Amino acid sequence: MVQTLNAEPALAIEGPVATLSLRRPALANRLSLLDISALHRHIETLQQAQGVRIVLLRGEGKHFCAGFQIDAADQVDAPALFERLTDAWERLPQLTLALLQGDVWGGAVDLALACDFRLGNGKGQLGIPAARLGLHFYGGGMRRLASRLGASAAKRLLLAGQTWPAARWQSEGFIDDEDADLAALSARWQSKLLELAPLAQAGMKRHLNGLLNGTLNREALECDRAVCAHSQDFAEGLAAWREKRTPQFSGA
Repeated sequence: MVQTLNAEPALAIEGPVATLSLRRPALANRLSLLDISALHRHIETLQQAQGVRIVLLRGEGKHFCAGFQIDAADQVDAPALFERLTDAWERLPQLTLALLQGDVWGGAVDLALACDFRLGNGKGQLGIPAARLGLHFYGGGMRRLASRLGASAAKRLLLAGQTWPAARWQSEGFIDDEDADLAALSARWQSKLLELAPLAQAGMKRHLNGLLNGTLNREALECDRAVCAHSQDFAEGLAAWREKRTPQFSGA
């Protein structure tokens, strides 16, 4: 693959799987203002992509992402820009997987945490240098850090400015799985996720996020539970269980 120095993020859709690639490998995929605008456009596309069930977020080259273009941080409200981006990413209806090779810095840590799952290849390090820069991290990112990793880990990253090597990522709860062959690991996760009932997955993702965000809508949750209880997917799941076969879900 020919790697590019100065290309905006690209979205590719193949069947039920979409891949969003960060494409500034020579800059460790550091995000510029143009990149953030492009990511918002891709999010809008994905929100309307009915046939897509899984979205992969990856970086080209050796590293996942080095966060925001730091030399522009005094020209714009970088924390607010990243909060809007990561909140929108978290709300995507599809299941999202971050493929983490190499380093993950600053707002990119939160972008990864806004994904449903994070897979690593055992290389790299991560950190959030906000306190080193005199920058206050934004609320949505602090919420995700505390809810995904716990208050102690959030304080160690933000207040103590810790840097974590990849060897600590799984024990700290940052990644869900690890394999030196990240592509093969991703393929295994995709296969397993696609075997499950999409209607139930979508509803449970939405309401788990609401629970974690403090915005759980009990009425909407009960409505989605009722829809699943009367769905073709549930009937198929029961039939497959009784017949001892793999279910074939349709999302209806």
